[in-house]
Amino acid sequence: MAAIPLDLLDRVRELERKVRELTGRAQIRPALNEITSGPVKIAEGGSLEVRAPDGTKIFGVGRLWDGEFGVAIQRSDGTLAFNVGGSGEGSNMIRTFSRAGAVILMDDYYSKEFLGRPWMPIQLFPTKQQGTEGTTFQYAWVGGAPAHNAVAVIHLSSIASPSGGQVRVNMIPPGGGEQVVAEFDVPPRTWVSKTITQPLHGVGFQDYVGWNIQHRVTGADSGIETRVFHAYTRNTFTADESPDPPPHGTTAAARGFTGVPDGPPPEKRSAPAEPGWRTIDD
Repeated sequence: MAAIPLDLLDRVRELERKVRELTGRAQIRPALNEITSGPVKIAEGGSLEVRAPDGTKIFGVGRLWDGEFGVAIQRSDGTLAFNVGGSGEGSNMIRTFSRAGAVILMDDYYSKEFLGRPWMPIQLFPTKQQGTEGTTFQYAWVGGAPAHNAVAVIHLSSIASPSGGQVRVNMIPPGGGEQVVAEFDVPPRTWVSKTITQPLHGVGFQDYVGWNIQHRVTGADSGIETRVFHAYTRNTFTADESPDPPPHGTTAAARGFTGVPDGPPPEKRSAPAEPGWRTIDD
């Protein structure tokens, strides 16, 4: 009889045990709802989607429905709430939508630096010379605001009587100095309404921009009045409205909000009023 190694049976029993262990593990379904470490990679045009029980797509990242890549979040009723990327107008923008489908928050499509929506107000304040008889330019309105959107819009109206007048709108960029963005004549006894649309050239996001509106009469014994109906900044509508970037290395200087440039104003300032009660007659 051939000699049998004494440990052969032990080896067979160990082999059977390992086979049973491997067979049992192969029948165990691994947990697929938890990632304990390491990244999850979806490549080659894939996407990740989360859908409600009724099939409504709630979240998607990767290749979107239009074939482009991005991120989309929808509400449980199927309305789009948030979107990044996509194709066509709005591609690669960040947009938040109302439940009615309106874009209520977005960056600017044509100007990469600025906020698109919401539109932001420009604070303009009337001065004592809002109505004046001066034949030299007087400050009628002054103010300003940080630059959130790329384009400024100012709507104003002026009348001069009995002779005509002139109106000038100035922008004061962070570097200082008045830049005339609009100037027009006012015929006698005629309301002239203008909407000034001005890209914020040379201005960076949240740089402070000052504004002032000046006016004067062109004849003696006459008066001019200028009214501002709205002033705000908005997103660009066309590529031509995209402002030129600020000069390289330029930083915004801290400026007051009055929109009045440095140095004496063109009109003569009156002496400060004495303290105490008094009658206001102007």
